[in-house]
Amino acid sequence: MPEWSSYLAALTLALVRVSGVVAFAPFFSSTALPIRAKAVFVLAFAWLLAPLVAALPRAHVEITLAALLGEVAVGLLYGLSLAMLNEMLLFAGQIAGAQFSFSLVNLMDPSSSIETPLLGNLFQLMGTLVLITAGLDRILLASLVRSFRAVPLGTCALVPAGGLALVRAAGGIFVAAVELAAPLLAATLLVEIAIALIGKLSPQLPVMSLTVPAKTLTGFLILTGSLALWPRFVQARFSALLDLAQQLIAGTAAKPLGG
Repeated sequence: MPEWSSYLAALTLALVRVSGVVAFAPFFSSTALPIRAKAVFVLAFAWLLAPLVAALPRAHVEITLAALLGEVAVGLLYGLSLAMLNEMLLFAGQIAGAQFSFSLVNLMDPSSSIETPLLGNLFQLMGTLVLITAGLDRILLASLVRSFRAVPLGTCALVPAGGLALVRAAGGIFVAAVELAAPLLAATLLVEIAIALIGKLSPQLPVMSLTVPAKTLTGFLILTGSLALWPRFVQARFSALLDLAQQLIAGTAAKPLGG
């Protein structure tokens, strides 16, 4: 009975930590994945991890409120740090949509009546494709497993510094989104300048009706040509966010929280 009690406690704590990551991390948090499939994956993953993480040194395998809150904090730090990648792609898509004159082209979720930008969804899908093809989802799971050694079960100390660092890191979303959309911004700006000069030289030309098609066509051509740079860009941002998550989590391993 003591062994089963220890195993169930380790399973519960590991389940809480893995759930926080799956709820927010890229690819795993996608709405395209059924909720039941996510639940089965989280349960199976925690079930396989439980006997290993319970045997680690300094692991405090006991279900207490402090231990549960600590595991929630670790999972949220991991998930929210990596969720910035999706937010960056969504923001870059919104910038591109504004330049393509697609500001009002949105998709509506019939179940929640929430509108999302079309190009934002496209950028997120392309980012997810890069994650899968580059194997970054497996790297995320391997890093999550290593987190149990850096911060064993029941040893997470809730410190406000982690949340503040996460908020400061969120400021980089704007810079990264502008970097990703920079080729589109430059190309469409040059098209607008060229059409404006043509309008000055030939006032009889309908420049207003030429601006949107020219910008859209040029933007899609530049976007297609810049896709070759996407894997390196996404992998670099993913690695930086994963390093940030590991640093934040390492800072929470201060003392056992067993009671």
